[in-house]
Amino acid sequence: MNRRLALLVVPLLLAAAGCTSGPADEEPAPRPAAAERPSPFRDCATLGTAPTAAAPGSGTVAPGSGTAAPGSGTATLGTSGSGTAAPGSGAQALPELTLSCFTGGAPIALRSVAGPAVINVWASWCPPCRKELPAFQRLSERAAGRLQVVGVNSRDSRSGAQSIGEDFGVRFPILVDQGEALQRELQRNAIPLTLFVDADGRIRHVDATGALDDAQLVKLVRQHLGLTVPA
Repeated sequence: MNRRLALLVVPLLLAAAGCTSGPADEEPAPRPAAAERPSPFRDCATLGTAPTAAAPGSGTVAPGSGTAAPGSGTATLGTSGSGTAAPGSGAQALPELTLSCFTGGAPIALRSVAGPAVINVWASWCPPCRKELPAFQRLSERAAGRLQVVGVNSRDSRSGAQSIGEDFGVRFPILVDQGEALQRELQRNAIPLTLFVDADGRIRHVDATGALDDAQLVKLVRQHLGLTVPA
């Protein structure tokens, strides 16, 4: 009798155990390849359209205000390469470069990006870049209609850049610069770099101090572009 009872109970116990060790214990499904996933970034079609709430000249600051103090990690831009400086202003036009958009479509002439704009050069393998990207996303949301935030993904893999966009919630448009052409034009060899571009397309300031946070971005936008961004 006891033996027959045991033969009935054991299969029931095994069946019960199997109900709790199914999908929860299985290997998670692999993430589809980047090429098979939709891009997290917006397309670049509107980059040539000025922010709707930016009044003409609102991105203009006093001549020389884009000049950094020695040792600050930033510098006034010179006239090397294709950039041209406005006499006495310490400002330089964006380089004559054409970059592809991460989402595809027609290549974008960098000089066609309508200011005021903040252009952030980044890569997924760069720790300070990853640290500051969420702050740039928040800036793009708070300053929508007054300021464009644009990313330039430099010397990176598509899968790496896409994963960062997905994981960190980055949505602003991204241009791709695999050959570091923008860095060469600016005579910079390290990232992250952040360019503050006024309504006339002139670079008022380049920041190379490392990862920027929300407060620093708001301060730099106000100081170099003359715009107050809501907190």
